[in-house]
Amino acid sequence: MREISAGIIIYRRTKDGPKFLLLYHGGRYWNFPKGKIGDKEARETAFRAALREVREETGLSARDLRFNNRFKVYDRFIYTREKNKIFKIVVYYLAETRQGEIKISEEHSGFGWFLYRDALRMLIHKNLRENLKKANEIVQGKSLRRRKESPAR
Repeated sequence: MREISAGIIIYRRTKDGPKFLLLYHGGRYWNFPKGKIGDKEARETAFRAALREVREETGLSARDLRFNNRFKVYDRFIYTREKNKIFKIVVYYLAETRQGEIKISEEHSGFGWFLYRDALRMLIHKNLRENLKKANEIVQGKSLRRRKESPAR
């Protein structure tokens, strides 16, 4: 079985530096806002699904977000749910907001805005930490310099 989700890594600039939004699911599990792409009949795109999920989970709308068009990452992994193997793909986008107020949905029990190093400690899954690292490089402007220095492909 295959499952496709989409989400957005959201950050805001503060006097202490960029802070990343994480949603709390309980236990030790924090994550970025994300969710399943709608049914095939609706033909929902990954980007529209990400916007819908962010609106549902945080109260932020497309007007509250400024997207970075150079960032789009994919996670691919397999997990088991009710004795079925699920091949999961998650697409993440990157967006900045000026909004600090979040209205979480009932599926979450909290949220936080974290500096990069703190957000890294909150994320228990390696793939999420890698996505955060890539996002932070873009936010800090580091990946631009690397691209300019590396030879064209």
